[in-house]
Amino acid sequence: MNTLDEARTLESQLVAWRRDFHRHPEIGLQEQRTARIVAATLCELGYAVQEGIAHTGVVGLLENGNGPVIMVRADMDALPIQEENDVPYASEIPGMMHACGHDANTAIGLGLATLMARNRETWRGTLKMVFQPGEEGQNGAQLMIEAGVLENPRPERVLALHVWSDLPCGVAGATPGPVMAAAEAWEATITGKGGHAAHPEDTVDPIVVAATIITALQTIVSRNVGAQETAVITVGMIHSGDAFNVIPDEARLAGTVRSYDPRVREILLRRLREVLEGTARVMGATAVLKMYPVTPALVNDAATTGVVQDAIRETLGAEALHVGLRSMGGEDAAFFLNEVPGCYFFIGSTPPGQEKVPHHNPRFDIDEQALPIGVAIMAETLRRLMPPGES
Repeated sequence: MNTLDEARTLESQLVAWRRDFHRHPEIGLQEQRTARIVAATLCELGYAVQEGIAHTGVVGLLENGNGPVIMVRADMDALPIQEENDVPYASEIPGMMHACGHDANTAIGLGLATLMARNRETWRGTLKMVFQPGEEGQNGAQLMIEAGVLENPRPERVLALHVWSDLPCGVAGATPGPVMAAAEAWEATITGKGGHAAHPEDTVDPIVVAATIITALQTIVSRNVGAQETAVITVGMIHSGDAFNVIPDEARLAGTVRSYDPRVREILLRRLREVLEGTARVMGATAVLKMYPVTPALVNDAATTGVVQDAIRETLGAEALHVGLRSMGGEDAAFFLNEVPGCYFFIGSTPPGQEKVPHHNPRFDIDEQALPIGVAIMAETLRRLMPPGES
Protein backbone atom coordinates (compact mmCIF):
# COMPACT_ATOMS: atom_id res chain seq x y z
CA MET A 1 0.00 0.00 0.00
CA ASN A 2 1.47 3.37 -0.98
CA THR A 3 1.34 6.45 1.20
CA LEU A 4 -1.70 7.95 -0.53
CA ASP A 5 -3.63 4.71 -0.14
CA GLU A 6 -2.67 4.67 3.54
CA ALA A 7 -3.89 8.25 3.95
CA ARG A 8 -7.17 7.45 2.21
CA THR A 9 -7.95 4.85 4.87
CA LEU A 10 -8.34 7.87 7.17
CA GLU A 11 -10.57 9.82 4.78
CA SER A 12 -13.83 9.54 6.73
CA GLN A 13 -12.10 10.64 9.93
CA LEU A 14 -10.33 13.49 8.15
CA VAL A 15 -13.63 14.76 6.77
CA ALA A 16 -15.28 14.41 10.17
CA TRP A 17 -12.54 16.41 11.88
CA ARG A 18 -12.54 19.08 9.20
CA ARG A 19 -16.32 19.52 9.22
CA ASP A 20 -16.43 19.61 13.02
CA PHE A 21 -13.81 22.36 13.10
CA HIS A 22 -15.65 24.15 10.30
CA ARG A 23 -18.92 24.13 12.23
CA HIS A 24 -17.18 25.47 15.34
CA PRO A 25 -14.71 28.14 14.19
CA GLU A 26 -12.64 30.03 16.75
CA ILE A 27 -10.67 33.21 16.06
CA GLY A 28 -7.01 33.70 16.85
CA LEU A 29 -5.71 32.93 20.35
CA GLN A 30 -9.21 31.78 21.37
CA GLU A 31 -9.12 28.28 19.87
CA GLN A 32 -10.06 26.56 23.14
CA ARG A 33 -12.38 23.87 21.76
CA THR A 34 -10.15 23.10 18.79
CA ALA A 35 -7.10 22.82 21.05
CA ARG A 36 -8.91 20.41 23.40
CA ILE A 37 -9.80 18.11 20.51
CA VAL A 38 -6.25 18.26 19.15
CA ALA A 39 -4.68 17.55 22.55
CA ALA A 40 -7.05 14.67 23.32
CA THR A 41 -6.42 13.07 19.92
CA LEU A 42 -2.64 13.34 20.28
CA CYS A 43 -2.81 11.84 23.78
CA GLU A 44 -4.82 8.88 22.48
CA LEU A 45 -2.17 8.30 19.82
CA GLY A 46 0.62 8.16 22.38
CA TYR A 47 2.15 11.59 21.92
CA ALA A 48 3.58 13.51 24.87
CA VAL A 49 1.36 16.59 24.85
CA GLN A 50 1.85 20.16 26.02
CA GLU A 51 -1.11 22.53 26.04
CA GLY A 52 -1.62 26.25 26.55
CA ILE A 53 1.49 27.35 24.66
CA ALA A 54 1.00 30.94 23.48
CA HIS A 55 -2.55 30.85 24.89
CA THR A 56 -4.05 27.88 23.00
CA GLY A 57 -1.18 26.24 21.15
CA VAL A 58 -0.66 22.48 21.40
CA VAL A 59 2.54 20.47 20.91
CA GLY A 60 2.67 16.70 20.54
CA LEU A 61 6.00 14.88 20.70
CA LEU A 62 6.42 11.33 19.40
CA GLU A 63 9.84 9.76 19.98
CA ASN A 64 10.64 6.77 17.79
CA GLY A 65 14.29 5.85 18.24
CA ASN A 66 17.44 7.62 17.16
CA GLY A 67 17.11 10.03 14.29
CA PRO A 68 16.40 13.63 13.35
CA VAL A 69 13.89 15.89 15.04
CA ILE A 70 11.38 17.22 12.50
CA MET A 71 8.65 19.72 13.33
CA VAL A 72 5.32 19.92 11.49
CA ARG A 73 3.16 22.98 12.01
CA ALA A 74 -0.62 23.30 11.47
CA ASP A 75 -2.59 26.48 12.12
CA MET A 76 -5.98 26.34 13.84
CA ASP A 77 -7.66 29.77 13.80
CA ALA A 78 -10.67 31.05 11.88
CA LEU A 79 -11.70 34.51 10.66
CA PRO A 80 -14.36 37.07 11.67
CA ILE A 81 -16.44 36.46 8.53
CA GLN A 82 -20.11 35.53 8.22
CA GLU A 83 -20.32 32.33 6.18
CA GLU A 84 -22.57 32.33 3.09
CA ASN A 85 -22.21 28.64 2.13
CA ASP A 86 -25.35 26.53 2.24
CA VAL A 87 -23.77 23.27 3.37
CA PRO A 88 -24.56 20.89 6.25
CA TYR A 89 -21.27 21.74 7.95
CA ALA A 90 -21.61 25.55 7.73
CA SER A 91 -20.40 27.60 10.66
CA GLU A 92 -22.71 27.55 13.66
CA ILE A 93 -21.00 30.62 15.17
CA PRO A 94 -22.41 33.95 13.90
CA GLY A 95 -19.76 36.17 12.38
CA MET A 96 -17.01 33.53 12.40
CA MET A 97 -15.89 31.20 9.65
CA HIS A 98 -13.01 29.02 8.53
CA ALA A 99 -12.62 31.09 5.37
CA CYS A 100 -8.92 30.33 4.88
CA GLY A 101 -8.83 26.57 5.30
CA HIS A 102 -7.21 26.22 8.70
CA ASP A 103 -9.90 23.68 9.58
CA ALA A 104 -8.45 21.53 6.81
CA ASN A 105 -4.87 22.25 7.86
CA THR A 106 -5.67 21.11 11.40
CA ALA A 107 -7.47 17.98 10.19
CA ILE A 108 -4.50 17.12 7.96
CA GLY A 109 -2.20 17.61 10.96
CA LEU A 110 -4.23 15.16 13.02
CA GLY A 111 -4.34 12.70 10.15
CA LEU A 112 -0.58 12.91 9.79
CA ALA A 113 -0.11 12.39 13.53
CA THR A 114 -2.33 9.30 13.27
CA LEU A 115 -0.53 7.83 10.28
CA MET A 116 2.92 8.34 11.77
CA ALA A 117 1.89 6.82 15.11
CA ARG A 118 0.39 3.75 13.43
CA ASN A 119 3.38 3.13 11.16
CA ARG A 120 6.42 3.61 13.35
CA GLU A 121 8.34 0.93 11.46
CA THR A 122 8.56 3.30 8.46
CA TRP A 123 10.57 6.03 10.17
CA ARG A 124 13.01 6.83 12.98
CA GLY A 125 13.52 10.01 14.97
CA THR A 126 11.34 12.46 16.85
CA LEU A 127 8.22 14.01 15.36
CA LYS A 128 7.17 17.33 16.83
CA MET A 129 3.58 18.23 15.89
CA VAL A 130 2.85 21.92 16.54
CA PHE A 131 -0.75 23.15 16.33
CA GLN A 132 -0.51 26.91 16.23
CA PRO A 133 -3.05 29.53 17.28
CA GLY A 134 -3.42 33.03 15.92
CA GLU A 135 -1.98 32.91 12.42
CA GLU A 136 -4.46 35.48 11.09
CA GLY A 137 -2.71 38.62 12.30
CA GLN A 138 -1.93 37.70 15.91
CA ASN A 139 1.58 36.35 15.13
CA GLY A 140 0.92 33.10 16.93
CA ALA A 141 4.12 31.59 15.53
CA GLN A 142 6.23 34.33 17.08
CA LEU A 143 4.39 33.91 20.38
CA MET A 144 5.07 30.16 20.32
CA ILE A 145 8.77 30.76 19.63
CA GLU A 146 8.91 33.17 22.57
CA ALA A 147 7.29 30.43 24.67
CA GLY A 148 10.10 28.03 23.70
CA VAL A 149 8.41 25.82 21.10
CA LEU A 150 11.62 25.51 19.08
CA GLU A 151 13.51 24.03 22.03
CA ASN A 152 13.41 20.78 24.01
CA PRO A 153 14.02 19.35 21.48
CA ARG A 154 15.08 21.78 18.79
CA PRO A 155 13.96 20.64 15.32
CA GLU A 156 16.39 20.23 12.47
CA ARG A 157 13.74 21.10 9.89
CA VAL A 158 10.25 22.59 9.88
CA LEU A 159 7.43 21.58 7.52
CA ALA A 160 4.08 23.30 6.99
CA LEU A 161 1.35 23.13 4.38
CA HIS A 162 -1.76 25.05 3.40
CA VAL A 163 -4.77 24.06 1.32
CA TRP A 164 -4.76 26.48 -1.60
CA SER A 165 -7.64 27.52 -3.82
CA ASP A 166 -5.36 28.81 -6.59
CA LEU A 167 -4.58 25.18 -7.42
CA PRO A 168 -7.04 22.43 -8.38
CA CYS A 169 -7.34 19.44 -6.10
CA GLY A 170 -4.83 16.81 -7.17
CA VAL A 171 -2.03 19.35 -7.70
CA ALA A 172 0.52 20.51 -5.12
CA GLY A 173 3.02 23.36 -5.18
CA ALA A 174 6.49 23.54 -3.63
CA THR A 175 8.90 26.33 -4.55
CA PRO A 176 12.38 27.06 -3.18
CA GLY A 177 13.22 30.57 -2.01
CA PRO A 178 10.67 33.25 -1.08
CA VAL A 179 7.07 32.09 -1.42
CA MET A 180 5.11 34.42 0.91
CA ALA A 181 5.74 38.11 1.34
CA ALA A 182 7.03 40.19 4.19
CA ALA A 183 4.06 42.25 5.39
CA GLU A 184 3.85 45.60 7.11
CA ALA A 185 0.75 47.49 8.16
CA TRP A 186 0.80 51.27 8.18
CA GLU A 187 -1.45 54.14 9.11
CA ALA A 188 -1.12 57.86 8.51
CA THR A 189 -2.86 60.88 9.98
CA ILE A 190 -2.95 63.93 7.72
CA THR A 191 -3.68 67.19 9.47
CA GLY A 192 -4.79 70.26 7.57
CA LYS A 193 -7.06 73.16 8.50
CA GLY A 194 -10.81 72.69 8.50
CA GLY A 195 -13.49 75.15 7.50
CA HIS A 196 -16.62 75.77 5.46
CA ALA A 197 -16.91 73.69 2.31
CA ALA A 198 -18.00 76.80 0.40
CA HIS A 199 -14.68 78.53 1.19
CA PRO A 200 -11.87 76.02 0.57
CA GLU A 201 -9.48 78.96 0.08
CA ASP A 202 -9.57 79.45 3.85
CA THR A 203 -8.64 75.84 4.55
CA VAL A 204 -5.97 73.20 3.99
CA ASP A 205 -8.16 70.37 2.81
CA PRO A 206 -6.81 67.04 4.19
CA ILE A 207 -9.06 65.07 1.82
CA VAL A 208 -7.40 66.62 -1.22
CA VAL A 209 -4.00 66.03 0.37
CA ALA A 210 -4.94 62.39 1.04
CA ALA A 211 -6.12 61.92 -2.54
CA THR A 212 -2.86 63.35 -3.87
CA ILE A 213 -0.87 61.09 -1.56
CA ILE A 214 -2.81 58.00 -2.69
CA THR A 215 -2.01 58.81 -6.32
CA ALA A 216 1.65 59.54 -5.55
CA LEU A 217 2.07 56.27 -3.66
CA GLN A 218 1.30 54.38 -6.85
CA THR A 219 4.59 55.61 -8.35
CA ILE A 220 6.77 53.93 -5.72
CA VAL A 221 6.47 50.42 -7.14
CA SER A 222 6.50 51.60 -10.77
CA ARG A 223 9.40 54.10 -10.42
CA ASN A 224 11.50 53.14 -7.38
CA VAL A 225 11.46 49.33 -7.59
CA GLY A 226 13.16 47.37 -10.36
CA ALA A 227 10.89 45.97 -13.04
CA GLN A 228 11.92 42.40 -12.21
CA GLU A 229 11.37 42.83 -8.47
CA THR A 230 8.08 42.17 -6.69
CA ALA A 231 6.38 44.69 -4.42
CA VAL A 232 2.96 45.95 -3.37
CA ILE A 233 1.82 49.12 -1.64
CA THR A 234 -1.91 49.25 -0.97
CA VAL A 235 -4.12 51.90 0.60
CA GLY A 236 -6.95 49.91 2.12
CA MET A 237 -8.71 52.56 4.18
CA ILE A 238 -9.47 56.29 4.05
CA HIS A 239 -11.58 58.06 6.67
CA SER A 240 -12.33 61.77 6.84
CA GLY A 241 -15.17 64.12 7.52
CA ASP A 242 -18.69 63.88 8.91
CA ALA A 243 -20.71 66.45 6.97
CA PHE A 244 -21.20 67.39 3.32
CA ASN A 245 -20.56 71.10 3.92
CA VAL A 246 -17.55 70.89 6.21
CA ILE A 247 -13.92 70.51 5.27
CA PRO A 248 -12.47 68.48 8.14
CA ASP A 249 -9.19 68.99 9.98
CA GLU A 250 -7.93 65.44 9.49
CA ALA A 251 -7.89 62.49 7.15
CA ARG A 252 -6.67 59.01 8.04
CA LEU A 253 -5.19 56.47 5.68
CA ALA A 254 -4.17 52.90 6.35
CA GLY A 255 -2.74 50.13 4.24
CA THR A 256 -0.09 47.48 3.77
CA VAL A 257 3.33 46.99 2.20
CA ARG A 258 4.43 43.61 0.79
CA SER A 259 7.83 42.47 -0.49
CA TYR A 260 10.12 39.44 -0.78
CA ASP A 261 13.59 41.00 -0.80
CA PRO A 262 14.91 42.87 2.29
CA ARG A 263 16.53 45.50 0.06
CA VAL A 264 13.23 46.14 -1.74
CA ARG A 265 11.45 46.29 1.62
CA GLU A 266 13.80 49.04 2.78
CA ILE A 267 13.13 51.05 -0.40
CA LEU A 268 9.35 50.69 0.02
CA LEU A 269 9.30 51.77 3.65
CA ARG A 270 11.65 54.71 3.06
CA ARG A 271 9.73 55.99 0.05
CA LEU A 272 6.38 55.49 1.75
CA ARG A 273 7.48 57.90 4.47
CA GLU A 274 9.08 60.36 2.06
CA VAL A 275 6.03 60.51 -0.23
CA LEU A 276 3.53 60.82 2.63
CA GLU A 277 5.38 63.47 4.57
CA GLY A 278 6.71 65.35 1.52
CA THR A 279 3.38 65.56 -0.30
CA ALA A 280 1.60 66.75 2.82
CA ARG A 281 4.27 69.37 3.47
CA VAL A 282 4.19 70.92 -0.01
CA MET A 283 0.39 71.17 0.26
CA GLY A 284 0.55 72.94 3.61
CA ALA A 285 -0.46 69.98 5.75
CA THR A 286 1.39 67.52 7.98
CA ALA A 287 1.44 63.74 7.90
CA VAL A 288 2.32 61.42 10.77
CA LEU A 289 3.12 57.86 9.69
CA LYS A 290 3.15 54.78 11.90
CA MET A 291 4.34 51.40 10.61
CA TYR A 292 3.81 47.98 12.17
CA PRO A 293 5.73 44.90 11.01
CA VAL A 294 3.40 41.90 10.63
CA THR A 295 5.48 39.02 9.26
CA PRO A 296 8.87 38.59 7.58
CA ALA A 297 9.13 36.99 4.16
CA LEU A 298 8.69 33.23 4.17
CA VAL A 299 11.72 31.70 2.49
CA ASN A 300 11.86 27.97 1.74
CA ASP A 301 15.11 26.07 2.16
CA ALA A 302 16.12 24.65 -1.22
CA ALA A 303 17.21 21.23 0.08
CA THR A 304 14.08 20.67 2.16
CA THR A 305 11.91 21.87 -0.71
CA GLY A 306 13.60 19.34 -2.99
CA VAL A 307 12.55 16.55 -0.61
CA VAL A 308 8.96 17.84 -0.62
CA GLN A 309 8.97 18.01 -4.43
CA ASP A 310 10.14 14.39 -4.59
CA ALA A 311 7.35 13.42 -2.18
CA ILE A 312 4.77 15.17 -4.39
CA ARG A 313 6.05 13.35 -7.47
CA GLU A 314 5.94 10.04 -5.64
CA THR A 315 2.43 10.67 -4.29
CA LEU A 316 0.66 12.34 -7.21
CA GLY A 317 2.96 11.97 -10.21
CA ALA A 318 5.42 14.42 -11.76
CA GLU A 319 2.67 16.22 -13.68
CA ALA A 320 0.99 17.22 -10.40
CA LEU A 321 3.99 19.19 -9.10
CA HIS A 322 3.63 22.94 -9.51
CA VAL A 323 6.89 24.86 -9.12
CA GLY A 324 7.00 28.66 -9.01
CA LEU A 325 3.85 29.34 -7.01
CA ARG A 326 4.31 32.43 -4.83
CA SER A 327 1.92 34.78 -3.06
CA MET A 328 2.13 38.34 -1.81
CA GLY A 329 0.07 37.24 1.17
CA GLY A 330 1.75 37.11 4.56
CA GLU A 331 2.21 33.91 6.55
CA ASP A 332 3.60 33.80 10.06
CA ALA A 333 5.16 30.36 9.60
CA ALA A 334 7.92 32.63 8.30
CA PHE A 335 8.99 33.13 11.91
CA PHE A 336 9.67 29.38 12.21
CA LEU A 337 11.50 29.20 8.88
CA ASN A 338 13.64 32.19 9.83
CA GLU A 339 14.94 30.11 12.73
CA VAL A 340 15.05 26.60 11.24
CA PRO A 341 15.37 25.54 7.58
CA GLY A 342 12.20 24.08 6.16
CA CYS A 343 9.48 24.14 3.53
CA TYR A 344 5.99 25.59 3.35
CA PHE A 345 3.99 24.10 0.49
CA PHE A 346 0.54 24.22 -1.05
CA ILE A 347 -2.13 21.57 -1.50
CA GLY A 348 -4.59 22.30 -4.31
CA SER A 349 -8.12 22.45 -2.93
CA THR A 350 -10.44 23.75 -5.66
CA PRO A 351 -12.62 21.02 -7.26
CA PRO A 352 -11.24 20.38 -10.76
CA GLY A 353 -13.19 22.25 -13.40
CA GLN A 354 -14.76 24.67 -10.95
CA GLU A 355 -13.98 28.36 -10.64
CA LYS A 356 -11.88 29.08 -7.57
CA VAL A 357 -13.29 30.97 -4.60
CA PRO A 358 -10.51 33.00 -2.99
CA HIS A 359 -9.38 32.60 0.58
CA HIS A 360 -11.02 34.97 3.09
CA ASN A 361 -14.22 34.94 1.04
CA PRO A 362 -17.56 34.14 2.77
CA ARG A 363 -18.15 31.37 0.21
CA PHE A 364 -14.74 29.75 0.56
CA ASP A 365 -14.78 25.94 0.71
CA ILE A 366 -12.52 23.06 -0.32
CA ASP A 367 -12.59 19.77 -2.16
CA GLU A 368 -12.19 17.36 0.75
CA GLN A 369 -10.17 14.99 -1.44
CA ALA A 370 -7.35 17.41 -0.63
CA LEU A 371 -7.27 16.14 2.97
CA PRO A 372 -5.73 12.68 2.38
CA ILE A 373 -3.49 14.17 -0.30
CA GLY A 374 -2.07 16.60 2.24
CA VAL A 375 -1.55 13.81 4.77
CA ALA A 376 0.16 11.60 2.18
CA ILE A 377 2.58 14.23 0.89
CA MET A 378 3.56 15.27 4.39
CA ALA A 379 3.99 11.64 5.53
CA GLU A 380 6.06 10.79 2.45
CA THR A 381 8.26 13.82 3.13
CA LEU A 382 8.77 12.80 6.75
CA ARG A 383 9.71 9.25 5.78
CA ARG A 384 12.34 10.63 3.43
CA LEU A 385 13.71 12.95 6.10
CA MET A 386 13.49 10.30 8.86
CA PRO A 387 14.31 6.96 7.20
CA PRO A 388 14.07 3.83 9.36
CA GLY A 389 17.75 3.06 8.85
CA GLU A 390 18.78 6.33 10.54
CA SER A 391 20.91 5.76 13.61
